[in-house]
Amino acid sequence: MDSTLPAVAEELLKEIKKAFQETSHGTDTFFFRLKFVFGPSAVPALDLVDQRSVTRVMSPSGRTAYQVLGSSGKLYTCYSSCHFCTCPAFGFTVLQKSESLLCKHILAVYLSQAMGACQELSVSEEQLTSILLAEEEDGG
Repeated sequence: MDSTLPAVAEELLKEIKKAFQETSHGTDTFFFRLKFVFGPSAVPALDLVDQRSVTRVMSPSGRTAYQVLGSSGKLYTCYSSCHFCTCPAFGFTVLQKSESLLCKHILAVYLSQAMGACQELSVSEEQLTSILLAEEEDGG
């Protein structure tokens, strides 16, 4: 995980990853801890993981981004390296108001990584650049 998250969040995600590697499932304890640490974004993020809405997009050079199909049907781009999402909720509740650590999309990215539930998509450098530029154009 990324060092920009608080230690308690990092540790919880590591424990979830270890549990899924060992047993292929989590426990109710993890669910309650997720809700405690991440608040209201925990349940919707788990929903996105259950629906297999997270895709890791990789280019031949190793550049990686994640795309999450939100519950509204819109595709958001997330960057786990800097824990950022292009959705409006991230900009408002995380960046502006500091009410939450993460939005449901970036939390779904972290959970899908931990649970091994991330879809994979290999694209060319040009395709990844288009994905990243399309997000920039949508925002401005």
